[in-house]
Order: sequence, then C-alpha cells, then structure tokens
Amino acid sequence: MSERILVLGGTGFIGRNLVLSLVKSDFIVSVLSLNLPVDEKKIEGVEYWCADITYFEQLKKQLIVTSFHYVINLAGYIDHGQFMNGGRQVINAHFLGVQNLLQLIDWTSIKRFVQIGSSDEYGSLHPPQTEKMRENPISSYSFGKVASTQLLQMLFRTEGFPAVTLRPFLVYGEGQNNNRFLPQIIKGCIQGVQFPVSNGEQLRDFCYIDDIIRGILLTLKNDKVNGEVINLASGKPISIRKIIELVQEVVGQGVPDFGAVPYRVGESMALYADVAKAKKLLGWEPSVSIDEGISRTVHYYQRKIKC
Repeated sequence: MSERILVLGGTGFIGRNLVLSLVKSDFIVSVLSLNLPVDEKKIEGVEYWCADITYFEQLKKQLIVTSFHYVINLAGYIDHGQFMNGGRQVINAHFLGVQNLLQLIDWTSIKRFVQIGSSDEYGSLHPPQTEKMRENPISSYSFGKVASTQLLQMLFRTEGFPAVTLRPFLVYGEGQNNNRFLPQIIKGCIQGVQFPVSNGEQLRDFCYIDDIIRGILLTLKNDKVNGEVINLASGKPISIRKIIELVQEVVGQGVPDFGAVPYRVGESMALYADVAKAKKLLGWEPSVSIDEGISRTVHYYQRKIKC
C-alpha cells in the first residue's frame, strides 16, 4: 500500500524536484502552496491545494485530507529585510504557519515531520557551523526558522512528535528561480553585459539540488532522526568570487562589476557546514562536485535562454 505524503511549498525549486522524486518512489503526493502551478508545471498524479498557511481557517478549508504518513514543510520565502519593513509577516510565514499546520494534521498517522530549516539560523557564528551550536538569527526570516526548530524539538521531547529539522545550505541547480543569486550570475555572463556584484569575499557552502533531495528522502524511513537538527551541505567553503569566476569559465564570458553591491548589514562572511552528523545518521554525503554542478546548471540556462 502506497503511503501518503504532504509537501508544503511543493511548487518551488526544491519542492518540485522533491515531488518528482516522491512520485517516482510511489508515494501518494499532495502539494499545498500559496499559488497553484501553471498547467505545464503540474506533475501527473499529484493533488494540488492552494492556501496561505498563516491563516488558520483558510488552511483548514483547503487541507482536504489531514491524515498523512509524512509531512515535508518547505513553505515560506527568503526575505532578509528588517523587522519594521515586513518582518512580522516573514516570521508568521515561517512560525505561525507551522503552528497552524500542527493543529490541523492528524498526529496519530505521522511517521515523520520534516521541517526544512535554513543555514541562516546560524547567523554569524564561527564556521564550520555545527548542529550543536546555539542558533544566532540575524533577520526576521532566520528567527522564524529558529522558532520553528525549537517548537518541533520541544514537541519531540514532551510529546514524542516525530519531527526532524534539516538545514540545507546554499542549494543550486537547474530550474531555480531567476531572481536567485546563481541564475542571475549565469544570465549576466551569458548576456555578456556588465552586472553588479559584491566584492565576493563571503565564504559559502553550495550543495547541488540532487544531493539535497536525496538527503531529504533519507530522513523519511529513519527513526534515528526524530528530534534532531541535521545540516545538508557540501562541507566545503568557496568564495562568492570563485563561484562567479567558475560561471565565467564555463560560459566563456562575463563582466562582473566586483564591489558594486555592498554587503548586507550583519551579513555573515563565512557560512559553511560541518556535515559529520548527516554522514553518521543518514549515511549521506554529497556526490556532485561544485565544478560538475556549476557546469550542469550553466548548460541548463544556456539551453533555456536559446529557446
């Protein structure tokens, strides 16, 4: 008998790739997102629902089925703005939404609740960031993520709720939203025009989409992950400047204007993971190198732009 799974935010970059893998694994998949996908983006056999999870009654009305074996929460959006500039809405999207969801789903059927957290929960803590560190949020977005992590860990400790929080670092690959960092850099290089970037001194941890999906799937059948926080990343720091130069090399052109974009206030200059826990608990480690991943991603956008 196939198991039922709910993916919140299943129409986004990570979500859609995850849903494709779940369907291939014979799960009965339902997707709940803020907006329904256009017809050509819909995946055959998937049930799509539409709701803003920050509104309890709206979510209750649209969540047609409440009994699932697994729930994977990718809902929300990245926004590094300040609290007085829409920060409360960002917190609600990531924390209130989780609370609403927990009140509506049937706990008795849940085998695993997978919360997708963020590397931003570590803020400016000294690298490599490890799951034993106390979180240090530096934005409303990262605070909302931290609050959800703490809530789910408390529910595991006090009520045995089978939740795990995964913290992916910078996920990239084919099909990512065009307003994200790497697609913008690739587009700028393909067009051969000058485009503004920071000095690129920040150290980051990029992990290819296929590796991230594999890590998420490994949590579903592993009871050892309950109550845990687990990093998913390459574990290898690389500067933003080096990433841009790799894109230039694959494309064969590009004119980045280094220093034209200032660093964000409070921006972490070194954010890369310790992935020993993922290796130990999940038997997981990334398999796609940064060179291979960048090459695949660039070639995807080259084909797309030509079309």
